[in-house]
Amino acid sequence: MSRIGKNPIVVPAGVTVEVAEGIITVKGKKGQLTQEFSDVTVKVEGDQVLVERSSDHKDHRAKHGLYRSLVNNMIIGVSEGFTKELELVGVGYRASNQGQKLDLALGFSHNIVLEVAPEVVVETISEKGKNPIVKLTSFDKQLLGQIAAKIRGFRKPEPYKGKGVKFVGEVLRRKAGKSA
Repeated sequence: MSRIGKNPIVVPAGVTVEVAEGIITVKGKKGQLTQEFSDVTVKVEGDQVLVERSSDHKDHRAKHGLYRSLVNNMIIGVSEGFTKELELVGVGYRASNQGQKLDLALGFSHNIVLEVAPEVVVETISEKGKNPIVKLTSFDKQLLGQIAAKIRGFRKPEPYKGKGVKFVGEVLRRKAGKSA
């Protein structure tokens, strides 16, 4: 039995969960999310959601915990939301935004302009003496992680000086430089 999959999901007040023909819909104050599912059954009982598998087949066991985690992330997303912060480490690295357009200066010949999805709220924080921070907030955890990974992919942190785009609180594996 999956240790994650067998745990019931508690639905907070103000969130509605509907299951119909292989599609689960979660509505809350922050938005609405839908997810298709297969090989498992999803039941809504009162203020709990239960995910059960039909057999001990390898695919069914694998998807049991997966779909429970996806539904849990959907419920947390529409009720509380998710936030990711990226830090730009490097001389001359800057970030600014106008609405959903994120403008990044990462040491290339031209600035990188990224049009962010409307479900994600973009905020840039630039304080003197500190590295610029890009703050992304959304109710969709998958989309948020995908956009954050794309921004990080423009200039990944290098192991010698640590320059690049990294998540706030991320520990980088550092290397020693040349020995004299």
